[in-house]
Amino acid sequence: MITSSLDFISPQWFWVLPLPILVYWFVPAYRTKRTAIKVPFFDLLINALGEEPSEGATQLKPSWWQRIILLVSWLCVVIALAQPQMLGEPQVRKSMGRDVMVAVDLSGSMSEQDFTDANGKSIDRLNAAKSVLKDFIKEREGDRLGLILFGDAAFVQTPFTADHEAWLTLLDQTEVAMAGESTALGNAIGLAIKTFEQSSQEAGAAQREKVVIVLTDGNDTASFVEPIDAAKVAAAKGVRIHVIAMGDPTTVGEQALDMDVINKIAKDTGGQAFQAKDRNGLQKAYDDINQLEPKLYESTTYRPKVSLQHYFMAVVMVLYLLAFTLMTIKRIRSQSHDRASQASSKGGEHV
Repeated sequence: MITSSLDFISPQWFWVLPLPILVYWFVPAYRTKRTAIKVPFFDLLINALGEEPSEGATQLKPSWWQRIILLVSWLCVVIALAQPQMLGEPQVRKSMGRDVMVAVDLSGSMSEQDFTDANGKSIDRLNAAKSVLKDFIKEREGDRLGLILFGDAAFVQTPFTADHEAWLTLLDQTEVAMAGESTALGNAIGLAIKTFEQSSQEAGAAQREKVVIVLTDGNDTASFVEPIDAAKVAAAKGVRIHVIAMGDPTTVGEQALDMDVINKIAKDTGGQAFQAKDRNGLQKAYDDINQLEPKLYESTTYRPKVSLQHYFMAVVMVLYLLAFTLMTIKRIRSQSHDRASQASSKGGEHV
């Protein structure tokens, strides 16, 4: 357990603490001169009293509460000069890992119900992918995740974010064919590269590793850019692409999977290609990607030092305002009392 610790940056200032005592001993008190009454028989008065004449003066003496305020104020000023500080609340500094863009195929063939859920019930390919992705991102602590959906065209569903819960929420909102019936695989890779380029302008983003995970169940049929050409650009930009091909190539739906193209995309960018014919195969593909892309996330806990100088100076200000207020009240009461006494005296003379 970490406890709070008080420290002083300039403890040498504590040497001046006895200064008021030295001033009291060696520096004479200030004396206020007052006008004296002149009398013609001053010599007779001195002889009668037996006193030696001296310079007339009055020494002001503080009351007990004024002394306390002065001592406390001096102590606070010295402590403030010593720059006290203490450890603040624990803070967590997080070091982000990778930027991972997940590109999900929403073409019409993703509605084929040739996968099963954890209970063995038949489900379509998209829901199977959603289920496995939920487990996948649990292992991506510290990574920023993005989501691209593609069909006839590709669009960014989720920009890069460290909020994995928000990412999952937007993934859950996806539906088959919401991006069209075709498969624009090349466009999806191109959009991922563009998103990485825009993100690299952020502080620290350029140093993060860039990974794209493409999930598709069909051959490219609608791209303006050939997938292999887009992969070459990705390789030049330092973007690694893993491709997961869902379903059996002979399944009814879109054109049969072109594993040669998929393998080349992965190979040219330093990634790997996987073929998942069922839920277990899909789960294994994501597990393998987690092994290939281990966590780079680091978090360190530290406690910042918090300065306390302003608190002690605030005490000094409050004490002096309090003293000034009390003296003002005392003076007003004294003046009121004097005026009342004078009025009483004048009333007695008239009588």
